[in-house]
Amino acid sequence: MTAKSTVQAPADAAERRARRPVVVYPDGTLQAPDMALLEEARATLEKIDEIVVPPREGGAFEVPKGHFFRVVSIEGPQVGDLNLWNAADLSERFFSGKTRALHATHVSVGDRLWSSLPHLRPMATITHDTLAWYGWDDDGAGLHDVIGTRCDPYTNRLLSGGDYHHCCHSNLTRALAGAKQLGFREAEPHVHDVLNVFMCTGFTSDTHQYFMKASPVRPGDYIEFFAEIDLIGALSACPGGDCSATHSSDAAACYPLKVEIFRPDMELLKDWPFPERNGYRNPE
Repeated sequence: MTAKSTVQAPADAAERRARRPVVVYPDGTLQAPDMALLEEARATLEKIDEIVVPPREGGAFEVPKGHFFRVVSIEGPQVGDLNLWNAADLSERFFSGKTRALHATHVSVGDRLWSSLPHLRPMATITHDTLAWYGWDDDGAGLHDVIGTRCDPYTNRLLSGGDYHHCCHSNLTRALAGAKQLGFREAEPHVHDVLNVFMCTGFTSDTHQYFMKASPVRPGDYIEFFAEIDLIGALSACPGGDCSATHSSDAAACYPLKVEIFRPDMELLKDWPFPERNGYRNPE
């Protein structure tokens, strides 16, 4: 930890600290998705595909524009790390930082997963979350965060001195490489910061450090998304299991996760405003 500062506070320190906070991106400036229409479409869903991601492994899947997909707990409490890309252009990928800034540190129904610059458009909209009841607990923790980056073998080596090959970063890289017929080193730069599905996280009140605690997810729970563009996704069943104690190891109890793909009655969505890439163009 960094040593506490010994710099003397100025005479007007209390006044400076008391300034009113301002939300950077006010909620009212974003065009909200038509959740009533999406709910109507949900009533027509037909499952067309699924994959099961084994414990401590990754898997890839594709979702056509206008379809829905779910990440489902099927055997035991397990968190997952999710990456999304434009199926036709891997340079357009999920932008967790902008999603966090536009919505919050944790996301749920009605929030959208935004894509990287210069594209910056909704990739997916969250349409259902069986864990929405959790809210914020007494530790200030919530679910489905866009804070953490994903466990990776480089940080693991930095902190432990050892090598571990089933970190979420590695799992996601292998899943994308297999789906796109790429080598590991070719696929790795496309892997990016994640949506931590089902993970229960927050910041400590004293040191403001990122923490995790046991996920409340149970078999049958799921989070559901509507694909705003053609997507390829990768999901890692985190080697931390429910992240109640550790990650990046074989010590935790881990379980598989399922991804289900659904087709709605597309006629209901014929007028849906599927997003184009962001219209900003540099004048130079």
